Amino acid sequence: MSRTLVEVAGRKVSLSNLEKILYPACGFTKAQVLDYFRRIAPHILPHLKDRPLTLKRYPDGVAGDFFYEKRCPSHRPSWVDTAEIPQGGGGRVTFCVVNGLAALIWAANLASLELHVPLARGPSPATPDFLVFDLDPGEPAGILECARVALILRELLSRMGLACCVKTSGMKGLHVYVPLNRAETTFDDTKTFSKTVAGILQKHYPDLVTAIMAKKERTAKVFINWSQNDASKSMICVYSLRARDNPLVSCPLAWDELEKKAALGDPLGLQVGAGDTLGRVATKGDLFREVLEKRQKLPHL
Repeated sequence: MSRTLVEVAGRKVSLSNLEKILYPACGFTKAQVLDYFRRIAPHILPHLKDRPLTLKRYPDGVAGDFFYEKRCPSHRPSWVDTAEIPQGGGGRVTFCVVNGLAALIWAANLASLELHVPLARGPSPATPDFLVFDLDPGEPAGILECARVALILRELLSRMGLACCVKTSGMKGLHVYVPLNRAETTFDDTKTFSKTVAGILQKHYPDLVTAIMAKKERTAKVFINWSQNDASKSMICVYSLRARDNPLVSCPLAWDELEKKAALGDPLGLQVGAGDTLGRVATKGDLFREVLEKRQKLPHL
């Protein structure tokens, strides 16, 4: 195993196997993965701040086996922050928390291509900062159908006085986030609201939308996964890489951009790679910033 010791933000970080190819289909190496996370750091770190991190590790690249790691490794450097989070079955788990560039590079060096975080921060694990509608298409439906549902959702939420943001999942679907950022909000609130809204859309668009989890109900429809609004669940962090053939990213989109690409019927235009993501933030900034800042109250339905 080859190792290189580098200084990152004043910390010594040991990097390994930089030449290893983690995305064989396009020859994308571990060094390129680390460079992506280094360059996206100013935009992803605010979304990782104080959030217990679940690592999804691919030690042999995206074509090999992977594993989820919730418990922060015992070999972590002393400067990597942690959070002890209560678990549903009792007990507590010590999660890693990425609050700086050095910790981000350390986590990425573990071949954690995907960074998954909960909807709540470590100090307030029972208080979701936002609500999410996870749009998951059942074949032959795809991301264009998800775009249609996302636009319908935006219109419905707007009528309720709620702003929302959209990002690609980096896989097949889209994620619509409703910022809340209120200490009074509970997961019971967000789950009840999201389930009710999903049911409303299923009622009005029965050929397009389902709110039912059963796989057999999802064929040719977009499943609105309201169950993600739970203290025990996590979502792919915005700007994280995904383990696809190519290094796609869970990337924010502007609503007018989503409208245009959906109207063109361009599914590939709704898949954003690492290089394009870096170019986008250089010109557009963080299109997901509102999720961290805007305070909203859910209406009673």
